[in-house]
Amino acid sequence: MTTIESPLTTGSPRSDAPKALPAPDADIIAFLNLEARLADEARYSEWELLWDDDALYWVPMHPEDDPATSLSYIYDNRRRIKSRVAQLNTGNRHSQTPPSVMRRILGNHEVVASDTDTVTVESNFALFEYRYTQRIWAGRVVHKVRRTGDGLRLASKTVHLISAGGPVETLAFLI
Repeated sequence: MTTIESPLTTGSPRSDAPKALPAPDADIIAFLNLEARLADEARYSEWELLWDDDALYWVPMHPEDDPATSLSYIYDNRRRIKSRVAQLNTGNRHSQTPPSVMRRILGNHEVVASDTDTVTVESNFALFEYRYTQRIWAGRVVHKVRRTGDGLRLASKTVHLISAGGPVETLAFLI
């Protein structure tokens, strides 16, 4: 019987073997879970408070798109995030009457970049939405989380939908 050693096991690592990326600290994961829960529970005003002043919320149509030259599903600066939340808080979004019931799962968190005050975490997500019928939204989300004197803040959130570029039903909620 021949045993094949995985490049991720102990022993002499191969120089061309893939390297595991580090997991985020527990406080960062807790913050990402809070952001997801507030969005799922339509606690929009609390969700908005998580964002830093120079924040960016982006849902591109294709992962390689440049938001300056390509159409996006969502491309919001901090002022537009505030406006989006105000619209959602009115309850007058006809595309959300009745409102969707949502729950999302985040997993496979990996730190892809880090400096003194900002950590970039990529995670897989699945969002289960029910409004007349159940829909599943899935993809990869990139959060840039900044450590500030007031605690953790979202510097940016980019959502790469696996269905991007194809027909996408309304995104009248926080993805």
